[in-house]
Amino acid sequence: MEGEWSIRKLDDWYERYSDEVFRYVLMMTGDPEMAKDLTHDTYIKAYQALDRYKGETSERNWLYRIARNATIDEFRKRKPFRFVVDSFAATAVLSTTEYLPEQVAQQGEYEAYLYRALQQLKRSYREVIILRKIKDLTVRETAEILGWSEGKVKTTLHRALEALKKQMLKEGYNHDA
Repeated sequence: MEGEWSIRKLDDWYERYSDEVFRYVLMMTGDPEMAKDLTHDTYIKAYQALDRYKGETSERNWLYRIARNATIDEFRKRKPFRFVVDSFAATAVLSTTEYLPEQVAQQGEYEAYLYRALQQLKRSYREVIILRKIKDLTVRETAEILGWSEGKVKTTLHRALEALKKQMLKEGYNHDA
């Protein structure tokens, strides 16, 4: 009976959060196939650890933390590499709102610069920006997922946004254009 409950619970979580987890991992990796595999791994690991989930944090945050750790583990296994993403892929990944036709080209260009710049930041900066600004999680939720204090989230976010601005300028983005 307990195993059946676990499977139903995980099915429910998969239904509710798998797209969100996939998009998070995709933003971290830049690779759709790797993101798909890591999302799958996240749910396998969640099933294996379900007996240790005590509800101290939300199920969504718990899954994000597992996804984050799975992504870090995958990066550790591989030799350093750099992802190359074209503007079309960047637009598809980061678009969450519909725009008027005249805004699409400008928005797509901005998202491409943003995505390329994010990929160049160190992992801790990329993680905090994705969770706070793209996923719109609270400081507390972000701290739970990353295993940081709320103060560290705020400080790191400030530094990360400054680094992101510099990187976007370095990539050639001109906000005034």
